[in-house]
Amino acid sequence: MKSLLNRRSVLAGPSHVVRVAQDNASAPVPPDDADEASPETASDAPSALSSALSSDAPSGFASDRSQAAVARGAARPVLTLRPVQTVPSQVSARGVQIANTAEVEWLAEEEALMPFRVFRSFAYSVSLLFHAKEVTYYVALYQDGALWRALKAVDLEAAEAAFHHFEDQATRLSDCETRRAQLEAQNEQLAREIARSEAQAERLRSDLQRRSAQEQAATTRQHQVRKEVSQLEAQRVAAQAHLNKAHRQMQQLNLTSNEAIPHLPTR
Repeated sequence: MKSLLNRRSVLAGPSHVVRVAQDNASAPVPPDDADEASPETASDAPSALSSALSSDAPSGFASDRSQAAVARGAARPVLTLRPVQTVPSQVSARGVQIANTAEVEWLAEEEALMPFRVFRSFAYSVSLLFHAKEVTYYVALYQDGALWRALKAVDLEAAEAAFHHFEDQATRLSDCETRRAQLEAQNEQLAREIARSEAQAERLRSDLQRRSAQEQAATTRQHQVRKEVSQLEAQRVAAQAHLNKAHRQMQQLNLTSNEAIPHLPTR
């Protein structure tokens, strides 16, 4: 027992060795618990402990220590944790990161950005900008001329993919405005056609009214002319009768006048 305590004090230095509690060390392991231990645990514990103790203890001592640790059911050493990525793997794989909008605005004010691609749809616009000094590409989405979102990349292919993504987003956002513009244009076209049709209908109505008035005037004129013709015809008949009467009277007077001429003998 004393030898075992001395060995434990010597091995207390390494931080990765799990120290067994005093109560557990003095208490024997029940046979049932020893039988229930899995073969994997029994095989891994001695190898881990023996590898940890090989640098500071003799081989025979390490073997005795590992066997004692297995007999006491020592815990397995804790594995080293891997660091968690702060940037999603999908974003890092594409090579695109979220850009600071204030930085993009400042670079734009300093005229340090060169436009490579520009897309505009109503109030939304997308620009692929190149910062030559840092060899960095910026993809900016604007709404009513104000910067909304920005991405940056060091690869042109990744920047173009982000540009097409913003382009599709701007197109979807402006679908309603596109439909509104189409409907406004169609309504204006229909209004013009309605006004043109109404004007043409008014002209046709005026033509019909004028034609009807002309026809009415013509009918009235024909009726008046026929009436005048009838009157004139009656006057002609009366005049012709009066003329015939005058001719008869003149002939009668001529006959009467000839009777008054004396009878002269002929030579």
